[in-house]
Amino acid sequence: MWFLYILKCDDGSLYTGITQDLKRRFAEHQAGIPHYTSYQNPVEIIYTEAFQTKSLARKRELQIKGWTRAKKIALANRNIELLKCL
Repeated sequence: MWFLYILKCDDGSLYTGITQDLKRRFAEHQAGIPHYTSYQNPVEIIYTEAFQTKSLARKRELQIKGWTRAKKIALANRNIELLKCL
């Protein structure tokens, strides 16, 4: 099982990634791995989606990475009406 996730960092920025182990990956982010989160301390995982394959998770990751911050927050809040408008 693969997971897409969105992290909220302490400066309010968002980080989107994929992993097979959310708990391990969040710990890695808190330790400063990868590079981005070494400068932006991750506070919490605000959204996840599960996928059967890495390929499907990666496609969704690339889609969401192209979205605006507002659209990502609407997704995390499961605000489908706002998500459609954005």
